[in-house]
Amino acid sequence: MQHLAPENHRRFCWSRWKNLLLPQLNRCSLYVYGSEVAVEKECIRQKEEGVLVIHPFSRLRSYYIMCMVAITFLNLIGIPMEIAFLDGNSGVGWEGFNVFSDTLFLIDVGLNFRMGIISEDSEGAILDLKSIRQHYLKSWFIPDMIAAFPVGYILLIADLQYHSDSPSSRAGKMMRILMFVRILSLVRLLRVSRLVRFFNEVERVSNANLEVVRVFLRILSLFMMIFLLCHWNGCIQYFVPMLEEFPSDCWVRRENLMNATVGEKYSFGVFRALSHMTAISYGSSETPTNEVELWIVMTSIVSGAIMYTVMVANTAAMMSDVDITSRVYKNKMNHLEDYMTFMKLPKALRMHISNYFQARYEGKWYDEKDVLKWVSSSLREEILMTMCSAHVRKAPFFRNCDINFVNAILLELQYEVYQEGDIIIRQNAPGDRMFFIEHGQVFVENEFFRRELCDGHYFGESCLLTRGRHLATVQALTICQLFSLSVDSFHSVLKDYPDIRRDLETFQLDKDSLLS
Repeated sequence: MQHLAPENHRRFCWSRWKNLLLPQLNRCSLYVYGSEVAVEKECIRQKEEGVLVIHPFSRLRSYYIMCMVAITFLNLIGIPMEIAFLDGNSGVGWEGFNVFSDTLFLIDVGLNFRMGIISEDSEGAILDLKSIRQHYLKSWFIPDMIAAFPVGYILLIADLQYHSDSPSSRAGKMMRILMFVRILSLVRLLRVSRLVRFFNEVERVSNANLEVVRVFLRILSLFMMIFLLCHWNGCIQYFVPMLEEFPSDCWVRRENLMNATVGEKYSFGVFRALSHMTAISYGSSETPTNEVELWIVMTSIVSGAIMYTVMVANTAAMMSDVDITSRVYKNKMNHLEDYMTFMKLPKALRMHISNYFQARYEGKWYDEKDVLKWVSSSLREEILMTMCSAHVRKAPFFRNCDINFVNAILLELQYEVYQEGDIIIRQNAPGDRMFFIEHGQVFVENEFFRRELCDGHYFGESCLLTRGRHLATVQALTICQLFSLSVDSFHSVLKDYPDIRRDLETFQLDKDSLLS
């Protein structure tokens, strides 16, 4: 059995760890970048940066988000309970968890300076360290630092500091520290912002085709926020009387909960909070006995009204925002299914047609021509320049052409999609158009050569000037998103540019002479 040398083994392990920072080939990255080749180019781009930056679509980032969501949620449940009910008797386990959480959130602040950012247009990721630092310092750095305040370390240090004191002296000192730390611990509740941001990030990087997943994440985040609101309200119900050292007329003494277990205190607190929030009188059958209790009840009622408002608003938004284009797409697909059933098409052909529509529209129905008609001519040119100009300029005979001619050509381009295995053009077939590859891979073959083309390449250009036949067969190796330029459209534009026509004819003659 062959063994790796220690230095080779370390290099191998380090390269495996670095691969965890790179974008993974999954549905999310394919949706954003369009093809496997584009994802590979993104990996190369990150490697060329030469710095350790965690890509938003990396496997490490996915695991990290799941871990932080769980830790943050546990913190937002445990911190209020610790402040309100535990009276400093939280035990070694909870103290250890506090120290672990504080350490993790401090590490999180540091990692955010090396965490790639998803750009606003979701076209890629920002991997430049300087841009990442500036963005984080201007946005969430200060709230994150406040939320990561290491309260657990303060308690641990205080416990070690007074460990040698007598029990009575130590208890008095720790009680004063605990009262201070309880108030200070409230800043850690700002970690709720991290939870919201984690959910937003998961929703942004999730595949937009998976509408069910997006709706599920929204519903899950909504219910988690409602649960936290009820949980915090229940803890406040007990926490405020405790700060007043339990007045004789407070609800805790009325319910005889002074010596009850933590579970019993918490249950009564949450029950009382829910009674106020849902406007049920069981938990508030007796009127508040003092001003503080009166304000607590009013706060509970208002928070309940806010909870109802948020629920109704989010439900209405999700119902109206469940992607209109997706609903139209489903209606079109239902009509298509009815047509294919009525025409008794073979099952294999029906599957091929359905897969085409999924690849062509990606679960959303829209008409590019109508969309381009809605905008002004300048915006239409700008849109097409952004989408296609780079592809057109790669063709040698368009590279040095007048910008007006190129813009006119862009207006004639048609968007087409081919599935894996489709024959795009056949050798010796009449040449009616050339193609520019936006995303995907094709295989070009004739009796003289074989070649694979991918993003940014073009083929079928020989027919534009000669109106001849295609010289090779081109087959799609993956789902291909292409732009096509028909021969008729090309010559229609060329009529208005006689100088460019002469240049292109000269270019074609030179090319033919070289081939001969």
